[in-house]
Amino acid sequence: MIKTRWVQTGFAAVAAVVTVLAGVSAATSAGEASARSNLTAIVPAATGGGWDGFTREAQQVLRSDGIVNNVQVVNIPGAGGTIGLSQFVQQEGSDDTLMTSGGVMVGAIALNDSEYDLSDVTPIARMADDFSALVVPADSDIETLDDFIAQWKKDPHGLSISGGSLGSIDHLLSGMLAKEVGIDPAQVNYIAYSGGGEALNSLLSHSTTVGVSGYNEVADQIDAGTLRAIAISSDERVPGVDVPTFKELGADVSMANWRGFVAAPGISAEAKAEYLEIIDELHSSKAWKETLKRNSWTDSYMVGDELDRFIADETETAERTVDELGM
Repeated sequence: MIKTRWVQTGFAAVAAVVTVLAGVSAATSAGEASARSNLTAIVPAATGGGWDGFTREAQQVLRSDGIVNNVQVVNIPGAGGTIGLSQFVQQEGSDDTLMTSGGVMVGAIALNDSEYDLSDVTPIARMADDFSALVVPADSDIETLDDFIAQWKKDPHGLSISGGSLGSIDHLLSGMLAKEVGIDPAQVNYIAYSGGGEALNSLLSHSTTVGVSGYNEVADQIDAGTLRAIAISSDERVPGVDVPTFKELGADVSMANWRGFVAAPGISAEAKAEYLEIIDELHSSKAWKETLKRNSWTDSYMVGDELDRFIADETETAERTVDELGM
């Protein structure tokens, strides 16, 4: 299988977060709070990554537009979001907690053969799509996709690729690209980090050779000239992003990183309706539309049966991709 190394934050951090969630749940029960007054948003990843940035952007709009009175963000990092998922499914019936989810989690579930999957929670909405970029430090001798492929083919195991957690879009894209250019995916030296900040630091310190990351996570470094973007995983060029696609450069690979929200299992119809109203108000707000534009995210709003079918299709695709790539 693809050679991977997962950099973890440790069991102590997870235990601490579980304690926080228990406290939040107890406080909610005592005060009979609702999502409109106090909402907890679980990020199943460390700070600094795509899920974290997405959730905190939503937090800001929910607060500033008065959609929710108070929004608390709690990070539970590790294993592509499956640690957070395993904790969240224990919050059965919770009517004041949402968790960020998306393509990264679907891939990690398939890769890790997770005990739980998205059928164990209540999907609420798909909100936005992001795309991954292949980047290198500005002083790297890799200047084009052809340069990267040439070096990669010379020593697939020696060239290290930093990215998000195991099973993430970054991870799957690396394997797909290897297969496309004739490299055995089993030889890919992919180093997984639970947060985008850690992955970025490894790249800037030259601990890894190249990075695959959500474009928005590295856009500031690209604009500042500390990183060079080689290609992006969209089918077509993203408006406002001056980076060629892999397809444009001759490599027939593309992949979208969708993000959205799920609720706990076993919630009431009333609680689900309230969540849907909150998220619909978020999506309809002018501030959220500005957020999408500022982050170069594609609006992919989806709810209900359409969302359920989409998740089922995504799950099937992820399982097939993991199997085909020998991961």
